[in-house]
Order: sequence, then structure tokens, then C-alpha cells
Amino acid sequence: MNAALAVSIDDARWRRHVRGTQALVRRAARAALDGGGRAGEIRYALADDAFLRELNRDFRGLDKPTNVLAFPDETPGARGDVALAFETCAAEARAQGKSLDAHLAHLVVHGTLHLLGWDHETIPEALAMEARERRTLRRLRLPDPYRARKVRA
Repeated sequence: MNAALAVSIDDARWRRHVRGTQALVRRAARAALDGGGRAGEIRYALADDAFLRELNRDFRGLDKPTNVLAFPDETPGARGDVALAFETCAAEARAQGKSLDAHLAHLVVHGTLHLLGWDHETIPEALAMEARERRTLRRLRLPDPYRARKVRA
């Protein structure tokens, strides 16, 4: 898969709290793209809750921040955009007992898979997407992001 990856760190806290932020985003994205079809540019914006809240409100009608949003782009030469919110991602990582690095990598994989057409609207889709995320993160030697949830279920 030949993809151009652009990483914009719009909130400096990403750099302060995640060592090698851009390299981690690129590594996770490339792992998710492995065998992922057509080439094209993907833009990653590491932003804050205010930015994701605005996007979520404008594009999904939900006036609240969220961890990650993915916007496919059918323009020739493009794959789409993935945006992540620092405060939400950091709070989730803390609440789930994960490192922010591992959580960021997981959400980059998750958002990238959305650009490849994966979704989790139905239970079978969610299970298939989770399995793909687990395989990808295992190749990156990162922990299973769903393990803790499964133990509690």
C-alpha cells in the first residue's frame, strides 16, 4: 500500500505526553493500511476536544467531543482525514489503565480502518473490526485494547 501520511500536531500536549508522536502515528497507520487497497494521502490531525466537538457537531449532529473521527475522501490521490482529541484520548487512557501511546496507536488504527471501509454499526461488523484492530496492534507489539473490557463483561 503506497500512502502518503501527513501528521499535523495541532495541540502541543500530544508532543509532551507521547514520545515520538509523529513516528507512532505513521507506524500505526502503515500497519492498519497493510493490504488496504488503493493508494492516497491520509491526513492525521492531533487536536483537542474543542476541535473534535466542532467536527462532531457539524458533521454528525452531536454537540460533544469524541476521541477520533474519520472522514473518507474520494478525491483522486486522497484517502481522507483522521482527527483525534487530546483531552478525551488522555482521559480514556487513564480510565482504562492504558498508556496514552498505546491508546493513540489504537485510535489511529481504528480511524484508518474507517477510511478503508470498516465499520462497527452492527455486532458482526464490530467483531470483525475489533479482530482486525487486535491483529494490527499485535503486529505492533501493543496490548489488546479490548482485553480489559472483555474481562469485565
